[in-house]
Amino acid sequence: MTTAVSAGALSSYLSGAGLGASLIVAIGAQNAFVLRQGLKRRHVGIVVSICAFIDVMLIALGVAGMGALIARAPFLLDVIRWAGAIFVFLYGVRAFIAAWRGPGHLNASEGDSQTAIGAASTVLALSLLNPHVYLDTVVLLGGIGAQRGWPGNAWFAAGAMCSSAVWFTALGYGARLLEPWFEKDVSWRVLDVIVGCVMWWIAASLIFAR
Repeated sequence: MTTAVSAGALSSYLSGAGLGASLIVAIGAQNAFVLRQGLKRRHVGIVVSICAFIDVMLIALGVAGMGALIARAPFLLDVIRWAGAIFVFLYGVRAFIAAWRGPGHLNASEGDSQTAIGAASTVLALSLLNPHVYLDTVVLLGGIGAQRGWPGNAWFAAGAMCSSAVWFTALGYGARLLEPWFEKDVSWRVLDVIVGCVMWWIAASLIFAR
């Protein structure tokens, strides 16, 4: 009996981890921001912690049944969609301006003009002003987890939460391994252009979403 329970728990955990990873590991505004913060070593702990905490809370709400409520609130999703599109578009403008000006390569010993509150505010906006976050994390992932009986749903949620924590930690702190490629200003310019394009692509996808 114990073996069967353990096997079931492991299966649920791995299912949650796998699905969570497939939804989290994708090019998006949030991941682009975490990567850039990691490369510049700016408030990485705060940014990573906020991203992981948001995912943990949304996954828990989804498994608890909140996904069904969100699916029935199209007006709320529309408000979030338009607010997110505007914010992401403006963030893209900021990235293109940075690419045009040429920020100069930064390292750990250089000054940091960005405050912790500024970094936290930005990652909160990028994370929460995106309706896909709620659809993917709360409705889809949470909905699938909610279908499992206790304690399978808890193990499923735990797997998804762990995937999120591992991913953001690896992305934020592992980004420094790419620093040799960012010793030249042109590398930062290219990164800012890519970030700007990603932001504008996301903004367009939100505006024209059906």
